[in-house]
Amino acid sequence: MSAGTVVLVGCGQMGSAMLRGWLKGAAAERFVAVEPAGAPAGFTGAPQVAVFRGPGDLPAALVADAVVFAVKPQGIAGILPDYRRFVRPQTVFMSIAAGTTVAVLQRGLGDAAIVRVMPNTPAAIGRAISVACANSAVSAAQRALCDALLAAIGETAWVEDEALLDPVTAVSGSGPAYVFLLIETLAAAGEKAGLPSELALRLARATIAGAGELARVSPESPARLRENVTSPGGTTRAALDVLMGEGGLAGLMDRAVAAATRRSRELAG
Repeated sequence: MSAGTVVLVGCGQMGSAMLRGWLKGAAAERFVAVEPAGAPAGFTGAPQVAVFRGPGDLPAALVADAVVFAVKPQGIAGILPDYRRFVRPQTVFMSIAAGTTVAVLQRGLGDAAIVRVMPNTPAAIGRAISVACANSAVSAAQRALCDALLAAIGETAWVEDEALLDPVTAVSGSGPAYVFLLIETLAAAGEKAGLPSELALRLARATIAGAGELARVSPESPARLRENVTSPGGTTRAALDVLMGEGGLAGLMDRAVAAATRRSRELAG
């Protein structure tokens, strides 16, 4: 499904990643970006893209099929009233501002079709997983449009209960940082075991990237994939006895996700 006109509010890292994907996939006929810093690198001269520095600069006759907010959560509440003029039954508003609830969006926009989305940073390479939650005004066609727009940066899942976006944030929103930490610590452990630092980092990066891709494409569960690598009495078993033992990775991850979930709820107010 493609749109006529999409207004993108904010064209930083995530906004630019989405816009690149939209252009590549011809997700709309026209894209209007609002970015105070001006046109981002790579988009100057693109005939389907018009860039304005503020909402006051937008053409008075502009009508949008979708308005996408890709701005920092600290500033979104203050700019929402500037986009009330786009509210109509056919227009869906989609926000990727972390921690900004549907209620906050509704207060700023009024009676609008609103979708709140939690993406993650692999959007930069088109490999995000985004979880979306819609208010009651969003139609099936508008959900499909949001799916099409989010497909530009990866996969999409939907939840009906907005409260689930807090653990979603803890698992997938913050999750890339956990993986990067795993790469760091695995490389550091390899270096302590005697590997040259550059080789240790290369091995850690490639191993985790490769294992992640195998887990993504394999029909087998992660538990089965783990068992496939583990021989009785072997080296992997020796390491897993530590990682799966008392005080091991499972307990640490439980506490980490619980802490991130609590913080997400606090930030949402």
